[in-house]
Amino acid sequence: MTEGTDYDVVVVGGGVAGLSAGTFTARHGLDTAVLSAGGSLLRRNAHLENYPGFPAGVDARLLLDMMAAQAERHGCELYEAEVTRLVRVDRGTGSGFTVETASGSEWSTEYVVAATKNATDYLEGLDGIEFLHRGKTFVVTDGAGRTGVPGLYAAGRLAEKPHQAVVAAGHGAEVAVTLLEDDDRPFYHDWVAPEGYFTGRGREVPPGCEEIDEAEHRRREHESMTVMREYFAEPHPETPEQHPSVEADED
Repeated sequence: MTEGTDYDVVVVGGGVAGLSAGTFTARHGLDTAVLSAGGSLLRRNAHLENYPGFPAGVDARLLLDMMAAQAERHGCELYEAEVTRLVRVDRGTGSGFTVETASGSEWSTEYVVAATKNATDYLEGLDGIEFLHRGKTFVVTDGAGRTGVPGLYAAGRLAEKPHQAVVAAGHGAEVAVTLLEDDDRPFYHDWVAPEGYFTGRGREVPPGCEEIDEAEHRRREHESMTVMREYFAEPHPETPEQHPSVEADED
């Protein structure tokens, strides 16, 4: 894909919060791009022990790989790009943003989800943005991810959430659902139900839901098992990233 395309949602940050948010917005029909400078803190984790669903833990880099693949599977487009500035603009159909990057590319979008861990420089200068300084700099939100700038949301550590991968992932999903509600996007919950679960009671299948028959259930189950076996067939080739100060001392 060519950089600088027009999107409904641009997520800034490709860690667990950003990938989780992007998966939800893309899955529910919003054209979504995730821009990542490639520095997710989770890559420094040697082995992630407390992420639900992995009884013996999981390699942190493998988890990020799987989350990225899941986001792409549901329609996200992922790019390596360092965002340097957001500018509020009139997009003709309403207000939105131009997202500027270090390479000189520009992205047009209606919504932005800021999901960087510490970086806030690209948000400075926006009318309505508020920061909280407590050793680190955080973005002030209403608790559901909305900032003081219409159309701009903050997710994960940047929104002062605890420094835990599962919390960041969950908050990314919560912020995405907030965005969907603000967009008046029909949404019930993200649930694939067995055939007849709704229609068998004389109800229409709610927005965001799907009914599948037993054959389709088994097909998806076998596909998920195959995919997971492929991911866990061999140890992940990357080693944990060391803290920059340790690398400096070793030099």
